[in-house]
Amino acid sequence: MSGSKGKREVLIVTDPQLDFCPGGALAVPGGDEIIPIVNRLARRFAHVILTQDWHPPGHRSFASARPGRRPFETIEFDYGAQTLWPDHCIQGTLGAAFHPALDIPHAELIIRKGYHASIDSYSAFRENDRLTPTGLTGYLRERGFECVTLCGLATDFCVLFSAIDSQVAGFGTAVVLKASRAIDIDGSLSRALATMREAGVALT
Repeated sequence: MSGSKGKREVLIVTDPQLDFCPGGALAVPGGDEIIPIVNRLARRFAHVILTQDWHPPGHRSFASARPGRRPFETIEFDYGAQTLWPDHCIQGTLGAAFHPALDIPHAELIIRKGYHASIDSYSAFRENDRLTPTGLTGYLRERGFECVTLCGLATDFCVLFSAIDSQVAGFGTAVVLKASRAIDIDGSLSRALATMREAGVALT
């Protein structure tokens, strides 16, 4: 770990978990391809945070919990539009584990998200109701971080929401696209990239 990035900079690696890799319950195309890239990228940062999707069984966002619904449908919840997902990243299962080739021993914090049974969570900063905080903003501010770099899975959901929330919280924010992959549902990747650019997120 060279730590060439400054002490005010932090890398957040989003959900590098087996269920988001080929063969997993919610596989992101090429999701496993980013792992060696992420490992190399992380060596440039003295400070790294990992996020981990961590759902209880029968989570509200699972299509299996909504009779008659199918994965990838979008329906309205009390907090707004919600995509329904295949059961994935269930607490304590192999699919929820980090990819075994992930090699970031100096990661300082793991933020688990999606563990509230009634609220899904894409962002590392806030649940999908856009009100419930994870505590990450306060952690970053107390540690004195000013710049956040994001990568991981998936570009058009968890990376996107995390990047927007990072920018809103006042951190200089960048996304490393080479170290990220997208699900890309009905053009969601192009919309995500446009949204991040409009918000002032640097896409590198």
